[in-house]
Amino acid sequence: VVTDLAGQQTGAHRTWLAPDGSGKAPVETPRRAMGDLLGHAVRFGTADEVLAAGEGIETVLSPRQVLPRMPMLAALSAAHLAAILFPPSLRRLYVLRDRDPAGDGARDRLAARAADRGIEAVSLMPREGAVHDDLRRHGANALRATLKDQLHPEDVRRFMEG
Repeated sequence: VVTDLAGQQTGAHRTWLAPDGSGKAPVETPRRAMGDLLGHAVRFGTADEVLAAGEGIETVLSPRQVLPRMPMLAALSAAHLAAILFPPSLRRLYVLRDRDPAGDGARDRLAARAADRGIEAVSLMPREGAVHDDLRRHGANALRATLKDQLHPEDVRRFMEG
């Protein structure tokens, strides 16, 4: 479900999966989104002062495995990531980005918009091409260590300890 900042549904994202669960279904377009998407997102948790934002659902669900208490959102594309709307209480934004030109551009535009509002923007860089690649290839403990090194110390205590 794609929602706005108030939690109202504005759209939907659908992914068709292979019957055996091995990946996306072998159809022409296995992922489709519809509705009012720009500025909105698929949300995991409720953001307050800290939020992690990424392009795709896989990009967000992978770090969510090791940071289950950190609020996150999936914008559904690089262009939509650059245009997400910020909750009024947001002070620090973690950008879960892919290592590609689209990810670079989205990060730069989003960081500039955040800075204009006094929000600290921090890029979370994967070891591989994308965060979900890190989780699949190296496991949860390695992903946790990679992310821990990039988080603000206060957020390590808040979201990783205890």
